[in-house]
Amino acid sequence: MANNVYFEDVEIGQEIPAFERKTDTMHWNRYAAINEEFVYVHMDDDAGRAAGQGQAFGMGNLRWAYVLNALRGWIGDEAEVRELSMQFRAINHKNDVLTTQGIVTEKTQENGENLVHLDINVVNQKGDKTAPGHAVVVLPSRG
Repeated sequence: MANNVYFEDVEIGQEIPAFERKTDTMHWNRYAAINEEFVYVHMDDDAGRAAGQGQAFGMGNLRWAYVLNALRGWIGDEAEVRELSMQFRAINHKNDVLTTQGIVTEKTQENGENLVHLDINVVNQKGDKTAPGHAVVVLPSRG
């Protein structure tokens, strides 16, 4: 069970714990099976080469799932992911190590809710930022 994070404990500039995964065919197959996303460029190196990428390449939405895993793991069971937006700016290749990043940029209280805004991204093992975006989570209060 995840620990709960409370609004009062979050600071602007705070980094959230990262989610990291080495992408490989096994992980891609598992994700594709759940999401019915068996697309040749994601499974077959020849199809990836034909698409100009040198080999099979990963699903953009899998990086979305990695960010959701990082957010859920950080906020715990008493909170909600309200918004997530990402831009896929670089392709991830087989055996890349992808690591999520999240930094708190703003805290607001609106309509009785405690909102925390974050800049998010997914970086590869070379430090390339592949999926910048933002997220908003709703946190409980200690009070």
